[in-house]
Amino acid sequence: MNTTNKKRPNRGDYRNLPKSSAHQKGEARSAKAKMPHFYGIHAVTMLLKRRPEEVLAVFVQLREDGQPSHEHQRIIEIAQAFGISVQYAHKDKLSQLCDSHQHQGVVASARAKAVADEALLDVLMDKPDVLFLVLDQITDAHNLGACLRSACAMGVDAVIIPKHQSAPITPTVAKVSVGASEVIDVVLVTNLARTLDKLKKAGVFVFGTALDETAKPVQACDFAGKVAIIMGSEGEGMRRLTQQMCDTLVYIPMADRTDRPQSLNVSVATGMMLYEVARQRQK
Repeated sequence: MNTTNKKRPNRGDYRNLPKSSAHQKGEARSAKAKMPHFYGIHAVTMLLKRRPEEVLAVFVQLREDGQPSHEHQRIIEIAQAFGISVQYAHKDKLSQLCDSHQHQGVVASARAKAVADEALLDVLMDKPDVLFLVLDQITDAHNLGACLRSACAMGVDAVIIPKHQSAPITPTVAKVSVGASEVIDVVLVTNLARTLDKLKKAGVFVFGTALDETAKPVQACDFAGKVAIIMGSEGEGMRRLTQQMCDTLVYIPMADRTDRPQSLNVSVATGMMLYEVARQRQK
């Protein structure tokens, strides 16, 4: 919406934007259960675009002149178009709402995104070139968010994580993923080894990353067809049963410098692995 020639509303206007009946009902329900608060410009923008019906309110920090920034104005217009309450709030209040100082001046109160049902895997496995990312024991929210961001950018069809021993999809994950968590399907599975066995029976070739003497360098692998890439935790790697389900183990070669650390953050390694898969598939 072009607002070049329009007078911007004052602070009071932002406190009293019209609310839809759905959001009025949502406010009543919020008294019973506290909703999570998503934060960050990209995360909130994607949330409004993908799930506006599940957003209760948006809180915006205004500039010193009492007006929203250009990026905040765009968010306000999207929220207003859906009848979502937009309220002005001081930056300290925003920090209190989302429990973070990294909110970039915008916070949204909304329901947590529902994870995809395991039945989605049955549908995706029919794709001749399906690509899954499997995250085993990734318990850090920042690492999980960064992995989801790379997965979204590199064309992953779905991310599979175990229900236990994994970070949940929180507002922090959404912020770090720059909104990718709203786009890509995340499937929580009860038994990861059993899920991998199911994928293999459907013709999915399973690659697992590991520092093992039998592992192949990533550039020597063929990632055509149905593929699943497994990334383990930085400390322990993949669990034993997970590794046993792999068809091939792979590793990322590093510079031959003994005077430097020979390790990668799991989210960085994930991005490098997925880039090689995407590079091969784009030939």
